[in-house]
Amino acid sequence: MRILLAEDDKRLSKMLEFLLKKENYIVDCVYDGQEALDYANLSDYDIVILDWMMPIKDGIEVCRTLRQTNKQIAILMLTARDTLDDRIEGLDSGADDYLAKPFEFPELLARLRALSRRIDKTFYSDIIKYKDLELNCSSANLRYKDKKTILSPRECQIMELFVRNIDCVLPREQIMDKIWGYDTEVSSNTLDVTIKAIRQKLSKIEANDCIHTIRGIGYKFKID
Repeated sequence: MRILLAEDDKRLSKMLEFLLKKENYIVDCVYDGQEALDYANLSDYDIVILDWMMPIKDGIEVCRTLRQTNKQIAILMLTARDTLDDRIEGLDSGADDYLAKPFEFPELLARLRALSRRIDKTFYSDIIKYKDLELNCSSANLRYKDKKTILSPRECQIMELFVRNIDCVLPREQIMDKIWGYDTEVSSNTLDVTIKAIRQKLSKIEANDCIHTIRGIGYKFKID
């Protein structure tokens, strides 16, 4: 399952990320409410673990916005605020479950398992299609018309990001954060090299000029 963890306490976030990945969850971490919305709009997540008290946008505002745009995603609210009124406000904002801090990790896992049983997976597919392009995220197989190629795991992640955001300008920093992680030590040149490799593979299957460089900002993926 893919989890978006939105928690501004970086120490807690890193600990939860480590423990969740040991349980074989795929985890992306963000540290403020606006980042949570940006990431949720860029990718398909099964569950969002959402801290109530975050900078820029708090968890309640993020939760309400997500519910307006994404009916299928499950939301687990984390907060030190544990009065009855607080729990009601959190659930009324659209959260599926509520976990008060401090909590034990086994309880968090139990909540996640319960949420996962409610998710309607029929709305999610590992195969993404757009016009004559088809990306299989499980096999990293990219097909254009009657030609196909195999992508590396990083190339596949970037292509998924592009195909899920057709004709949208994706800033370099946002791509780096999403693919390599918020605190990555990977240089921006690594992104350029990976994009170049993807372009070469697209060229081999005659899907030319799909990735457009937006000078000073990032990239845009478009199929004419």
